[in-house]
Amino acid sequence: MGNILFICGSLNQTTQMHAIAQSMMKEHACYLLHITPMGWRVCIRLARLNFAVLGGRHKRETMEYLARHNLRIDPRGEARSYDLVVTCSDLIIQNNIRNKRVVLVQEGITEPESLMFHLVKWLKLPRYLANTSTNGLSNEYDIFCVASEGYADLFISKGVHEGKIAVTGIPNFDNLKSAQNNSFPFHGYVLAATSPRETFRWDDRPAFIRKCNQIAGGRKLIFKLHPLEDTPRAIREIYKYAPGALVFTHGSVDQMIAKAEVVITQQSTCTFVAIALGKEVHTNLNADQLKQLMPIQNDGISAQHIAQTCERVLHTSLDVLKAKRRQPQTRLKRGRADIS
Repeated sequence: MGNILFICGSLNQTTQMHAIAQSMMKEHACYLLHITPMGWRVCIRLARLNFAVLGGRHKRETMEYLARHNLRIDPRGEARSYDLVVTCSDLIIQNNIRNKRVVLVQEGITEPESLMFHLVKWLKLPRYLANTSTNGLSNEYDIFCVASEGYADLFISKGVHEGKIAVTGIPNFDNLKSAQNNSFPFHGYVLAATSPRETFRWDDRPAFIRKCNQIAGGRKLIFKLHPLEDTPRAIREIYKYAPGALVFTHGSVDQMIAKAEVVITQQSTCTFVAIALGKEVHTNLNADQLKQLMPIQNDGISAQHIAQTCERVLHTSLDVLKAKRRQPQTRLKRGRADIS
Protein backbone atom coordinates (compact mmCIF):
# COMPACT_ATOMS: atom_id res chain seq x y z
CA MET A 1 0.00 0.00 0.00
CA GLY A 2 1.21 3.50 -0.81
CA ASN A 3 0.21 7.07 -0.07
CA ILE A 4 -1.15 8.92 -3.12
CA LEU A 5 -1.92 12.64 -3.31
CA PHE A 6 -4.48 13.89 -5.85
CA ILE A 7 -4.25 17.62 -6.63
CA CYS A 8 -7.59 19.14 -7.60
CA GLY A 9 -8.59 22.48 -9.08
CA SER A 10 -11.92 23.27 -10.76
CA LEU A 11 -14.92 21.06 -10.05
CA ASN A 12 -14.34 19.30 -13.40
CA GLN A 13 -10.74 18.58 -12.45
CA THR A 14 -11.82 17.49 -8.99
CA THR A 15 -14.39 14.98 -10.20
CA GLN A 16 -11.77 13.51 -12.55
CA MET A 17 -9.25 13.16 -9.71
CA HIS A 18 -11.96 11.58 -7.54
CA ALA A 19 -12.80 9.04 -10.26
CA ILE A 20 -9.15 7.99 -10.49
CA ALA A 21 -8.79 7.86 -6.71
CA GLN A 22 -11.85 5.61 -6.47
CA SER A 23 -10.08 3.10 -8.72
CA MET A 24 -7.09 3.04 -6.35
CA MET A 25 -8.61 3.36 -2.86
CA LYS A 26 -8.79 -0.38 -2.18
CA GLU A 27 -5.03 -0.77 -2.50
CA HIS A 28 -3.73 2.65 -1.45
CA ALA A 29 -4.32 5.53 0.96
CA CYS A 30 -5.63 8.36 -1.22
CA TYR A 31 -5.69 12.01 -0.16
CA LEU A 32 -6.92 15.05 -2.07
CA LEU A 33 -6.22 18.75 -1.88
CA HIS A 34 -7.17 21.89 -3.74
CA ILE A 35 -4.22 23.33 -5.61
CA THR A 36 -2.76 26.24 -3.60
CA PRO A 37 0.97 26.56 -4.31
CA MET A 38 3.14 28.06 -1.58
CA GLY A 39 3.74 31.74 -2.21
CA TRP A 40 0.33 32.26 -3.86
CA ARG A 41 -1.83 32.20 -0.73
CA VAL A 42 -1.40 35.90 0.07
CA CYS A 43 -2.51 36.86 -3.46
CA ILE A 44 -5.54 34.61 -3.16
CA ARG A 45 -6.51 36.15 0.18
CA LEU A 46 -6.31 39.55 -1.47
CA ALA A 47 -8.82 38.23 -4.07
CA ARG A 48 -6.41 38.86 -6.91
CA LEU A 49 -6.73 35.27 -8.08
CA ASN A 50 -10.39 34.61 -7.35
CA PHE A 51 -11.03 34.30 -11.09
CA ALA A 52 -8.76 31.26 -11.31
CA VAL A 53 -8.91 27.68 -10.03
CA LEU A 54 -6.66 28.79 -7.16
CA GLY A 55 -9.46 30.62 -5.36
CA GLY A 56 -12.98 32.00 -5.44
CA ARG A 57 -15.89 29.85 -6.59
CA HIS A 58 -13.64 27.06 -7.87
CA LYS A 59 -11.99 26.48 -4.52
CA ARG A 60 -15.29 26.80 -2.63
CA GLU A 61 -17.08 24.28 -4.84
CA THR A 62 -14.15 21.87 -4.74
CA MET A 63 -13.92 21.96 -0.94
CA GLU A 64 -17.69 21.44 -0.67
CA TYR A 65 -17.45 18.47 -3.06
CA LEU A 66 -14.60 16.86 -1.10
CA ALA A 67 -16.49 17.29 2.18
CA ARG A 68 -19.76 16.00 0.70
CA HIS A 69 -18.06 12.78 -0.43
CA ASN A 70 -16.18 12.34 2.88
CA LEU A 71 -12.84 12.24 1.10
CA ARG A 72 -9.56 12.39 2.96
CA ILE A 73 -8.05 15.85 2.59
CA ASP A 74 -4.47 17.01 3.09
CA PRO A 75 -4.86 20.82 2.90
CA ARG A 76 -1.20 21.53 2.07
CA GLY A 77 -0.05 18.18 0.73
CA GLU A 78 2.53 18.03 3.50
CA ALA A 79 0.95 15.88 6.20
CA ARG A 80 2.80 12.73 5.15
CA SER A 81 5.27 11.35 2.63
CA TYR A 82 3.66 10.53 -0.71
CA ASP A 83 4.71 7.74 -3.04
CA LEU A 84 2.84 9.24 -5.99
CA VAL A 85 1.22 12.56 -6.91
CA VAL A 86 -1.58 12.73 -9.50
CA THR A 87 -2.23 16.26 -10.69
CA CYS A 88 -4.72 17.95 -13.00
CA SER A 89 -2.39 20.68 -14.28
CA ASP A 90 1.29 21.46 -14.68
CA LEU A 91 0.88 25.19 -15.34
CA ILE A 92 2.13 25.64 -11.78
CA ILE A 93 4.27 22.95 -10.15
CA GLN A 94 4.38 23.04 -6.36
CA ASN A 95 7.88 22.77 -4.89
CA ASN A 96 6.89 19.95 -2.53
CA ILE A 97 6.07 17.54 -5.39
CA ARG A 98 9.11 18.12 -7.61
CA ASN A 99 10.99 15.11 -6.23
CA LYS A 100 8.00 12.77 -6.24
CA ARG A 101 6.60 10.36 -8.77
CA VAL A 102 4.10 12.49 -10.72
CA VAL A 103 1.31 11.55 -13.13
CA LEU A 104 -0.30 14.42 -15.04
CA VAL A 105 -3.88 14.03 -16.34
CA GLN A 106 -5.31 16.16 -19.15
CA GLU A 107 -8.35 18.08 -17.92
CA GLY A 108 -10.13 18.73 -21.19
CA ILE A 109 -9.81 20.90 -24.27
CA THR A 110 -6.66 22.99 -24.66
CA GLU A 111 -6.66 26.54 -25.93
CA PRO A 112 -5.22 27.37 -29.37
CA GLU A 113 -1.62 28.48 -29.64
CA SER A 114 -1.80 32.26 -29.41
CA LEU A 115 0.98 34.83 -29.53
CA MET A 116 1.30 34.44 -25.76
CA PHE A 117 1.95 30.71 -26.18
CA HIS A 118 4.97 31.44 -28.38
CA LEU A 119 6.19 34.23 -26.09
CA VAL A 120 6.03 31.85 -23.13
CA LYS A 121 8.11 29.26 -25.01
CA TRP A 122 10.63 31.69 -26.48
CA LEU A 123 11.12 33.90 -23.44
CA LYS A 124 10.68 31.18 -20.80
CA LEU A 125 7.80 33.09 -19.20
CA PRO A 126 5.49 31.44 -16.62
CA ARG A 127 3.35 28.87 -18.41
CA TYR A 128 0.10 29.97 -16.79
CA LEU A 129 0.25 33.21 -18.82
CA ALA A 130 -0.69 31.16 -21.89
CA ASN A 131 -3.28 29.13 -20.00
CA THR A 132 -4.03 25.56 -21.10
CA SER A 133 -2.19 25.88 -24.44
CA THR A 134 1.01 25.09 -22.49
CA ASN A 135 -0.29 21.96 -20.76
CA GLY A 136 2.39 19.29 -20.56
CA LEU A 137 5.35 21.59 -21.21
CA SER A 138 6.72 21.63 -17.65
CA ASN A 139 8.38 18.21 -18.08
CA GLU A 140 8.07 17.92 -14.27
CA TYR A 141 6.14 14.65 -14.40
CA ASP A 142 6.70 11.05 -15.39
CA ILE A 143 3.58 10.22 -17.41
CA PHE A 144 0.99 12.45 -19.08
CA CYS A 145 -2.40 10.72 -19.49
CA VAL A 146 -4.20 12.26 -22.47
CA ALA A 147 -7.63 12.10 -24.05
CA SER A 148 -6.87 10.65 -27.50
CA GLU A 149 -4.27 9.82 -30.12
CA GLY A 150 -5.07 13.16 -31.73
CA TYR A 151 -4.17 14.97 -28.53
CA ALA A 152 -1.03 12.87 -28.15
CA ASP A 153 0.13 14.08 -31.57
CA LEU A 154 -0.78 17.68 -30.67
CA PHE A 155 1.19 17.61 -27.41
CA ILE A 156 4.18 16.02 -29.13
CA SER A 157 4.13 18.77 -31.77
CA LYS A 158 4.36 21.32 -28.95
CA GLY A 159 7.40 19.66 -27.42
CA VAL A 160 6.12 17.04 -24.99
CA HIS A 161 8.37 13.96 -24.93
CA GLU A 162 6.75 11.05 -26.77
CA GLY A 163 7.69 8.51 -24.13
CA LYS A 164 5.83 10.42 -21.44
CA ILE A 165 2.43 10.19 -23.10
CA ALA A 166 -0.15 7.52 -22.31
CA VAL A 167 -3.36 7.62 -24.34
CA THR A 168 -5.89 6.57 -21.70
CA GLY A 169 -8.94 8.72 -22.33
CA ILE A 170 -10.03 11.10 -19.58
CA PRO A 171 -12.88 10.85 -17.06
CA ASN A 172 -15.90 13.12 -17.62
CA PHE A 173 -15.38 13.04 -21.42
CA ASP A 174 -15.19 9.31 -22.20
CA ASN A 175 -18.93 8.53 -22.23
CA LEU A 176 -20.54 11.61 -23.76
CA LYS A 177 -23.64 9.78 -24.95
CA SER A 178 -24.70 9.35 -21.32
CA ALA A 179 -25.68 13.05 -21.24
CA GLN A 180 -28.71 12.26 -23.38
CA ASN A 181 -30.63 10.78 -20.44
CA ASN A 182 -31.50 13.81 -18.32
CA SER A 183 -34.39 15.86 -17.00
CA PHE A 184 -33.41 19.35 -18.15
CA PRO A 185 -36.84 21.01 -18.65
CA PHE A 186 -36.27 22.70 -22.04
CA HIS A 187 -35.61 21.29 -25.50
CA GLY A 188 -35.15 22.45 -29.09
CA TYR A 189 -33.38 25.69 -28.12
CA VAL A 190 -30.11 27.35 -29.10
CA LEU A 191 -27.52 26.98 -26.35
CA ALA A 192 -24.59 29.38 -25.98
CA ALA A 193 -21.76 28.27 -23.65
CA THR A 194 -19.46 31.14 -22.71
CA SER A 195 -15.72 31.12 -22.10
CA PRO A 196 -14.33 33.38 -19.37
CA ARG A 197 -12.52 36.65 -20.00
CA GLU A 198 -11.13 36.43 -16.47
CA THR A 199 -8.18 34.32 -17.66
CA PHE A 200 -6.74 37.16 -19.77
CA ARG A 201 -8.51 35.99 -22.93
CA TRP A 202 -9.64 38.73 -25.33
CA ASP A 203 -13.38 38.66 -25.89
CA ASP A 204 -15.82 41.02 -27.57
CA ARG A 205 -18.79 39.86 -25.52
CA PRO A 206 -21.41 42.18 -27.11
CA ALA A 207 -20.42 40.87 -30.55
CA PHE A 208 -20.66 37.27 -29.31
CA ILE A 209 -24.15 37.85 -27.89
CA ARG A 210 -25.30 39.50 -31.13
CA LYS A 211 -23.96 36.51 -33.05
CA CYS A 212 -25.94 34.18 -30.78
CA ASN A 213 -29.09 36.21 -31.40
CA GLN A 214 -28.54 35.98 -35.14
CA ILE A 215 -28.02 32.22 -35.09
CA ALA A 216 -31.05 31.72 -32.86
CA GLY A 217 -33.24 33.53 -35.37
CA GLY A 218 -36.16 33.85 -32.99
CA ARG A 219 -35.75 30.45 -31.34
CA LYS A 220 -35.37 30.22 -27.57
CA LEU A 221 -31.81 31.25 -26.63
CA ILE A 222 -30.17 29.92 -23.46
CA PHE A 223 -26.78 30.98 -22.11
CA LYS A 224 -24.75 28.72 -19.80
CA LEU A 225 -22.06 30.79 -18.08
CA HIS A 226 -18.61 29.35 -17.47
CA PRO A 227 -17.85 28.93 -13.75
CA LEU A 228 -15.03 31.49 -13.98
CA GLU A 229 -17.31 34.23 -15.31
CA ASP A 230 -17.89 37.47 -13.46
CA THR A 231 -21.54 36.47 -13.16
CA PRO A 232 -23.21 39.85 -12.50
CA ARG A 233 -21.35 41.48 -15.39
CA ALA A 234 -22.11 38.61 -17.78
CA ILE A 235 -25.81 38.63 -16.91
CA ARG A 236 -26.06 42.40 -17.36
CA GLU A 237 -24.53 42.14 -20.83
CA ILE A 238 -26.77 39.26 -21.90
CA TYR A 239 -29.93 41.01 -20.77
CA LYS A 240 -28.80 44.18 -22.55
CA TYR A 241 -28.08 42.56 -25.93
CA ALA A 242 -30.39 39.51 -25.72
CA PRO A 243 -33.20 40.57 -23.35
CA GLY A 244 -35.34 37.49 -24.01
CA ALA A 245 -32.61 34.94 -23.29
CA LEU A 246 -32.44 32.61 -20.31
CA VAL A 247 -29.20 32.49 -18.28
CA PHE A 248 -27.96 29.53 -16.22
CA THR A 249 -24.98 29.87 -13.89
CA HIS A 250 -25.08 26.29 -12.56
CA GLY A 251 -26.15 22.91 -13.85
CA SER A 252 -24.73 20.35 -16.26
CA VAL A 253 -23.81 21.97 -19.57
CA ASP A 254 -23.57 18.47 -21.07
CA GLN A 255 -27.22 17.82 -20.28
CA MET A 256 -28.18 21.22 -21.69
CA ILE A 257 -26.31 20.39 -24.89
CA ALA A 258 -28.15 17.07 -25.17
CA LYS A 259 -31.52 18.85 -25.25
CA ALA A 260 -30.37 21.68 -27.55
CA GLU A 261 -30.94 21.97 -31.28
CA VAL A 262 -27.92 24.22 -31.90
CA VAL A 263 -24.83 24.78 -29.75
CA ILE A 264 -22.64 27.88 -29.82
CA THR A 265 -19.28 27.89 -28.01
CA GLN A 266 -16.21 30.05 -27.83
CA GLN A 267 -13.29 27.93 -26.55
CA SER A 268 -14.89 25.28 -24.39
CA THR A 269 -14.38 21.57 -23.74
CA CYS A 270 -18.14 21.13 -23.98
CA THR A 271 -17.74 21.59 -27.75
CA PHE A 272 -16.69 17.93 -27.76
CA VAL A 273 -20.06 16.98 -26.30
CA ALA A 274 -21.94 18.90 -29.00
CA ILE A 275 -19.90 17.27 -31.78
CA ALA A 276 -20.25 13.79 -30.27
CA LEU A 277 -24.03 14.17 -30.03
CA GLY A 278 -24.31 15.37 -33.61
CA LYS A 279 -25.50 18.90 -32.86
CA GLU A 280 -25.24 21.85 -35.21
CA VAL A 281 -22.15 23.55 -33.78
CA HIS A 282 -20.87 27.11 -34.11
CA THR A 283 -17.52 27.65 -32.41
CA ASN A 284 -14.40 29.80 -32.44
CA LEU A 285 -12.39 26.59 -32.53
CA ASN A 286 -11.52 24.50 -35.58
CA ALA A 287 -14.35 21.98 -35.72
CA ASP A 288 -12.46 19.66 -38.10
CA GLN A 289 -9.48 19.60 -35.75
CA LEU A 290 -11.76 18.91 -32.78
CA LYS A 291 -13.02 15.77 -34.52
CA GLN A 292 -9.40 14.58 -34.71
CA LEU A 293 -8.85 15.45 -31.03
CA MET A 294 -12.10 13.87 -29.80
CA PRO A 295 -11.55 12.05 -26.47
CA ILE A 296 -11.72 8.27 -26.60
CA GLN A 297 -15.25 7.03 -25.95
CA ASN A 298 -14.76 3.90 -23.85
CA ASP A 299 -18.02 3.84 -21.86
CA GLY A 300 -16.48 5.58 -18.87
CA ILE A 301 -13.47 3.42 -17.97
CA SER A 302 -10.71 6.00 -18.51
CA ALA A 303 -10.23 6.37 -14.75
CA GLN A 304 -9.36 2.68 -14.59
CA HIS A 305 -6.84 3.04 -17.44
CA ILE A 306 -5.23 5.99 -15.65
CA ALA A 307 -5.16 4.03 -12.37
CA GLN A 308 -3.33 1.20 -14.13
CA THR A 309 -0.80 3.70 -15.45
CA CYS A 310 -0.38 5.08 -11.93
CA GLU A 311 0.31 1.57 -10.64
CA ARG A 312 3.12 1.15 -13.15
CA VAL A 313 4.65 4.44 -12.06
CA LEU A 314 4.34 3.41 -8.40
CA HIS A 315 6.27 0.23 -9.10
CA THR A 316 9.06 2.01 -10.95
CA SER A 317 12.15 3.12 -9.05
CA LEU A 318 12.10 6.85 -8.30
CA ASP A 319 15.77 7.05 -9.29
CA VAL A 320 14.95 5.52 -12.68
CA LEU A 321 12.11 8.01 -13.20
CA LYS A 322 14.29 10.97 -12.27
CA ALA A 323 16.94 9.80 -14.73
CA LYS A 324 14.35 9.59 -17.50
CA ARG A 325 12.68 12.95 -16.85
CA ARG A 326 14.96 14.85 -19.20
CA GLN A 327 15.38 12.13 -21.80
CA PRO A 328 13.29 11.97 -25.00
CA GLN A 329 11.65 8.56 -25.38
CA THR A 330 9.36 6.75 -27.78
CA ARG A 331 5.61 6.94 -27.25
CA LEU A 332 3.74 3.67 -27.19
CA LYS A 333 0.03 3.11 -27.55
CA ARG A 334 -2.84 3.58 -25.12
CA GLY A 335 -1.76 3.39 -21.50
CA ARG A 336 1.63 1.88 -22.35
CA ALA A 337 4.10 4.74 -21.98
CA ASP A 338 7.71 3.67 -21.52
CA ILE A 339 8.41 3.75 -17.78
CA SER A 340 10.33 0.52 -17.56
